[in-house]
Amino acid sequence: MVASISARKSVGAAVAYFKHMAQDEYYTKEDEAEAESDWDGRGAERLALDEDVSRRDFEALLNGYDPKTAEPLVQTGNKSHAPGWDMTYSAPKSVSVLWALSPPEARTKIEAAHRQAVSVATKYLEDNHAFTRRGKGGAIREPVAGLTIARFHHHTSRDLDPQLHTHAFIFNAAPRHDGSWGTLVSRELYKAQKDTGAVYRNHLANALERDGHSVDRQGSSFRMRAIPHHTERAFSKRRQAIEEAAKAHGYRTPKGMELAALRTRQAKRPRERAALFQAWTNEAQALGFKLPDKEQQSQPVRCVQATAPGQRATTSSASLSQSVQRLLMTAALAFRSSRGMSGLSVSLRNSDREIDAEIER
Repeated sequence: MVASISARKSVGAAVAYFKHMAQDEYYTKEDEAEAESDWDGRGAERLALDEDVSRRDFEALLNGYDPKTAEPLVQTGNKSHAPGWDMTYSAPKSVSVLWALSPPEARTKIEAAHRQAVSVATKYLEDNHAFTRRGKGGAIREPVAGLTIARFHHHTSRDLDPQLHTHAFIFNAAPRHDGSWGTLVSRELYKAQKDTGAVYRNHLANALERDGHSVDRQGSSFRMRAIPHHTERAFSKRRQAIEEAAKAHGYRTPKGMELAALRTRQAKRPRERAALFQAWTNEAQALGFKLPDKEQQSQPVRCVQATAPGQRATTSSASLSQSVQRLLMTAALAFRSSRGMSGLSVSLRNSDREIDAEIER
């Protein structure tokens, strides 16, 4: 799922969430695995929050206080008060694989495109789906003047596959147009989940195309043409683990898939950044794949299956047999016709789509 939303139902749960989000899956410095973070939204601008997200500022907003002045922004005495929601934006897997296998300069551009797409998507929420209530019993509903968002940028899945994703934590405190602050109508955020995901994907695809990458649109989603399907699948070990758990336990509903995800969740295992990129490159090489230059990425990608030392790379015997049968049948028919063999054209190679489908199965 490209955009997903989940609630943090208590301040304590949200503080635990912060500890989790503040850690990335690879080390950026010696013995450190701190995630990159920043503030977003017009609510954050009003509070003059423009640096990294600190625990102090995060907790102040969870409790409904201005981090700078300690003045109360909203009333949080109600036990049912939700401190905020995590809206997570994940890049399509082929984008993450492209990022992982690209040179450093290209990686920087791809990640920047992802983050800008997240900003566009959250601004869409801010402008179209962010409402607060006022009056007795919250009977009056009105658009907010902005959202207050803390963003945490991560780069891998729990299985240490490449996975660009950003957690945008939307605080349950938003400015009104008259300068006062109020809590949010959460239902509108949940209803906008699909739309904000589509906005994110569209902006990201357009940005990558402008940078010279070839994109294949698939409905409201897309994938990178340079990455073969089976290579993409090989770098989706987390997804495969969830699917296997769902199958083993008979999970078919969205709630069931959540349970499968929890059953297969591993503790974070940070590794040094350079070591991860080298491991990803080695894994791609073992698959027989090397990322083409950007100028060549618009061409269909052909990937040679890696073979063990001493073995000869051979075409699938079943596929070869079928191709030979087609060749013999075509030749026989052509020989019988008055036109003989004229115009005969035979290919023993399956299409790239067929090869990908066979490997994925």
